[in-house]
Amino acid sequence: MIPRSPLAALLAAALSTPAAQAAEALIVVQRSPLAAFRHYEAREAWPELRIGARLDLVHEPDNPYDANAVRVEWHGRKLGYVPRRENEAVARHLDRGTALEARIAALRENRNRTVRIEFEIVAPLETR
Repeated sequence: MIPRSPLAALLAAALSTPAAQAAEALIVVQRSPLAAFRHYEAREAWPELRIGARLDLVHEPDNPYDANAVRVEWHGRKLGYVPRRENEAVARHLDRGTALEARIAALRENRNRTVRIEFEIVAPLETR
């Protein structure tokens, strides 16, 4: 038997704990600024938003401005949209039932409202 280093033994023990086994593996699909911040409820929700908060993505195929529009919601409140230049693949995957999740990646207090909220869209990986 090959002796293990103390670091390898510690890592093996840590990975065998239930918390580590329940850890989620994710692929970041894209990171985008929230579009239309000032037109919906993002401004009102701003004081309550936190980095890491889960967001919901909803495809709006009947949207009169963009058939690929993907609405971004937080606790049922419409914050804005995935930017038009980045929404086609997201809309297609949502329609196919691909498990996509979104979360707040950055919150910035600045005058340029188009980059006040940045979010990530992630795809969970099967780890077993």
